[in-house]
Amino acid sequence: VQLHASGGGMVQPGGSLRLSCEASGFALDSYIIGWFRQAPGKEREGVACMDGYDGRTLYEDSVKGRFTISRDNAKNTAYLQMNSLKPEDTATYYCAAILYGFPPSETEYDYWSQGTLVTVSS
Repeated sequence: VQLHASGGGMVQPGGSLRLSCEASGFALDSYIIGWFRQAPGKEREGVACMDGYDGRTLYEDSVKGRFTISRDNAKNTAYLQMNSLKPEDTATYYCAAILYGFPPSETEYDYWSQGTLVTVSS
């Protein structure tokens, strides 16, 4: 059972990136997916989450209107589309999954990916 996050990189302010979270060993379609980030010297924070059954979504205030969480069940993959990126979005991003309890707290997630680094800089 594994989650693999990818898609990070360096981008200029105002640019876009799409992060992917591919699941292996289990079907992601019923799971709640969360995206988190941790900036240097700061605690990890939740960015967005999506319910597996009805598609409900929640976003952290600073990313509302700029980030979109989605999933492609056929590819067993979730995504985080990040537009209008700002330097303060620079962080290592993680995805996580849990089967029940929308919205879950960070400590409730069962599965975590490794991080993928996003750097927003001119």
